Amino acid sequence: QVQLVESGGGLVQAGGSLRLSCAASGAISSIINMGWYRQAPGNQRELVASITTGGPVEYADSVKGRFTISRDNAKNMVYLQMNSLKPEDTAVYYCSLVGTVGIARPTRFWGQGTQVTVSS
Repeated sequence: QVQLVESGGGLVQAGGSLRLSCAASGAISSIINMGWYRQAPGNQRELVASITTGGPVEYADSVKGRFTISRDNAKNMVYLQMNSLKPEDTAVYYCSLVGTVGIARPTRFWGQGTQVTVSS
């Protein structure tokens, strides 16, 4: 199967920066999309940013101009550079990968999540 391991979360003051990393491993045949979602208490999981292979980069309106997503295709890694963090960015951040394993149809895989807390 596919494993996603996130790192880089933590506690930071408002205005600070954090960089999240996600490493994908396992029997991945092809990667269609990698990205980051977040979920705050009482809220639904929402898209933060994503990169589609050979396609567009997408950002939530709330993070445009502050967050930057990037991928290292050779290492099957995705990163999220978060600058000018705000208390409302506090959430558990999840790495997401949409890809194929063998001849199976595309599937979305999730990491275990990493906590980001922004203090005011």
